[in-house]
Amino acid sequence: MPRHEIATKKVVYEIAGADEVTVRLDVPYRDSADRALGMDIYYPPGASDRARLPAMVFALGFSDEGARTRIGCAAKEMESYICWARLAAMSGIAAVAYTTSTDPAADLAAVLQRIQADAAALRIDETRVALWSCSGHGPTALSMLMHGAMARPACAVLYYPYTLDLDGSTGVADAGRTFGFKTPCAGRSVSDLLPDVPTYIARAGLDAMPSLNTALDRFVAAALACNLPITVVNHSTGPHAFDLMDDGECARAIIRQTLAFLQMHLRV
Repeated sequence: MPRHEIATKKVVYEIAGADEVTVRLDVPYRDSADRALGMDIYYPPGASDRARLPAMVFALGFSDEGARTRIGCAAKEMESYICWARLAAMSGIAAVAYTTSTDPAADLAAVLQRIQADAAALRIDETRVALWSCSGHGPTALSMLMHGAMARPACAVLYYPYTLDLDGSTGVADAGRTFGFKTPCAGRSVSDLLPDVPTYIARAGLDAMPSLNTALDRFVAAALACNLPITVVNHSTGPHAFDLMDDGECARAIIRQTLAFLQMHLRV
């Protein structure tokens, strides 16, 4: 099928020199039932072959099959992910995108495990790894920020994310069934979150995705009540996917702030 328009949208902010980013394609990280899964690693221009770099891993909540059905390509092939990966690399941070199976939470865990096991060969500092996620991918990212997860990210970024169903609500689960994303945090609460992972949340004030901001606002209130280390930025006039859809200074400022947040917590 042809690519959906959203798959062709680029991030509205650029950093000069992004064409010089180097990319290592399809590094194997896991065998699924029917194919080998691979990850693409974007490296900053001029980085030493012996350098151990901080990294940003995209946490993905859709299977590739589901993504191709809806938008005509895998998530890591979307222009938005390519742009964000290059922005990270231009900020001194390696970026990792990967193919997914029908179990995205297990895929994310396997990617992080591969980074921990082969950090030197991948040129990544396994102690300085962030997660970046958005929209329906949010619950998969959150599953790795909870007690019992196999890895502890240094920090996380969530853009206009679906989060958790709290206080008896079902909006996130309903949206997952409608749009095809996984909800590995179902039945868990904010009290399950690790208390020491700084997390940047970008809220789109005009987000029209069903139940998203209702769930997000409950999540933020509960996280603040638990005094979790969250940073919340509200783009009051921003639509869902404002980093792609709103070519204005507010969106660009939030993107710059996001990169600065990552640099600070990954000690770039």
